[in-house]
Amino acid sequence: MSVRAAMVQFVSNYTLRLDAKGRVSIPAPFRGVLARDGFNGLYCYPALDQSALDAGGNALLAEIEALIGRFPPYSEERDQFSVALLGTSETLSVDGEGRVVLTEPLKAHAGIKDAVAFVGLGQKFQIWEPGRFRAHLAEATETVRTLKTRLGDRMAAREASGARE
Repeated sequence: MSVRAAMVQFVSNYTLRLDAKGRVSIPAPFRGVLARDGFNGLYCYPALDQSALDAGGNALLAEIEALIGRFPPYSEERDQFSVALLGTSETLSVDGEGRVVLTEPLKAHAGIKDAVAFVGLGQKFQIWEPGRFRAHLAEATETVRTLKTRLGDRMAAREASGARE
């Protein structure tokens, strides 16, 4: 990925505490991506396959719309994706200091109480309860190590079979 591409994507992770009023600051690099995306807010919905929240700006909304648009109008699949992704989305306002208030349903889905982990995933980011994120990161790291080993083994086998020809 080029430096320019990294500047318009959500990368890295940050752990921040909620304040007494339940607000949390969006990390400055993430606010920068949202600003370049042209959205002064945050689309946020419960992740479909994790106890986390998916979040982002116009690029995320466009990605969701493109996914839903793959299905014929009035189809069951289109309706199901629309309900799961758009029907549970919330548009959160970002205050002048770059903070948002996560709603109770969003916090309940992710198990968030007093701190959050913001995790960049390129076109979107996720918001996790920090302990759950650490466990997820450990699992993801182990999975990637296994996949890397398998890929290396396949490449070595391909090279060995090519050398015999």
